[in-house]
Amino acid sequence: MKKVLVTGANGQLGQCLQKIAPNNKDLAFVFKSSKELDITHKEQMNSLFAIEDFNYCINCAAYTNVEQAEKTPEIAFKVNAEGVKNLALICREYDTFLIHISTDYVFDGEKDEPYTVKDVPNPINEYGKSKLLGEKHIQEIIDNYCIIRTSWLYSEFGKNFYTSILKKAKVGENLSVTDSQTGCPTNANNLAEYILKLIRLQKNEYGIYHFTDGEAMTWYDFAESILNKNELLNKVAFIKDKNYRTFARRPKYSVLKIFR
Repeated sequence: MKKVLVTGANGQLGQCLQKIAPNNKDLAFVFKSSKELDITHKEQMNSLFAIEDFNYCINCAAYTNVEQAEKTPEIAFKVNAEGVKNLALICREYDTFLIHISTDYVFDGEKDEPYTVKDVPNPINEYGKSKLLGEKHIQEIIDNYCIIRTSWLYSEFGKNFYTSILKKAKVGENLSVTDSQTGCPTNANNLAEYILKLIRLQKNEYGIYHFTDGEAMTWYDFAESILNKNELLNKVAFIKDKNYRTFARRPKYSVLKIFR
């Protein structure tokens, strides 16, 4: 039986993996929240890996607050770069296949067609820079890895665009949503299924993958879709925000060309 470590298990992707884990009887999961296993602390990871024999590590641990990362980048780099470096080193030491989740924000958004895995990253904010450095650490340190870039993750878990729009709409709050950015919303449940499919098929192909739900849209389009599906569109004031205010620069077009 393959043993799988999931870091950052209390995030939305981690919770989606926890939800489907019982359906995968051929895999033995060890779920660790960021409080239980801090990837920035080498000692914690050494202690865990020394007593467990992990075949796979799915790294869901990440600092994802894009706005705050711009103000205090050292926090983002500590988790998304140095923490990932620690994880790559220990996975190499224990011959554990590392599956790492990255982001569309490694690109600058200046293209007018989907980004491929061969496109050269050029992040325009500190969050994207920290995630790209994490990718580079993995590529330099370990051979048996898979980096999966995804975009605009949402699910029923935690605070994300989907849950925020629903929460506001259900209490009748007016909604003003930007249409200045285009990407591919991706249900974290679908990403979780894809990751486990890779493991079950023993498709240990190294390198970078792109995974999204495939439909490009703006944040405004996505909000409209959420409201429509939940029969809330005609119950709230819903307008486009042409003057979207953000401290961090965001890629205007960050659609990923799916490569699986």
